[in-house]
Amino acid sequence: MAKIDDLDLMILSELSEDAAISIPKLSKKIKVNSSVVYSRIKRLVRRKLIEKFTIVVNDQELGYQVKSLTGINMDSKKRDNVIEELFKIDGVREIAEVTGRFDILVTMYAKSLDQMHKLVSDKIGRIDGVISSESFIEMKTRTKSMPYMPAK
Repeated sequence: MAKIDDLDLMILSELSEDAAISIPKLSKKIKVNSSVVYSRIKRLVRRKLIEKFTIVVNDQELGYQVKSLTGINMDSKKRDNVIEELFKIDGVREIAEVTGRFDILVTMYAKSLDQMHKLVSDKIGRIDGVISSESFIEMKTRTKSMPYMPAK
């Protein structure tokens, strides 16, 4: 594990909230000299604590009104095929191998419930190696940024 200090954690917390914040604004917000903040961010990137700077797209504004988490049980001998076929489905965003009652959890987006139904029944249900699936339609989401706090 990389060794970091409280300033690094503060910078990570602020960038997690808004990666587009300018160095001068960030510097003012955390009350640290701009050159120090800049060099710390460069070091965090070099040490791979910051993997990338990205955006969050408003999927609903693009018409993706339905989000689903689908738990899938599969034949473990066909694991690679199942994952490969899942990624070919347009609405699939993320696949996580998990512990518990499912082998994998798939995050999917669709423009309607009907379209989500088709993704699950016509696409996922026909993949060789899928034994069963159970979908959970997201009703409402609340999120918060990860607070990277100093160890006490």
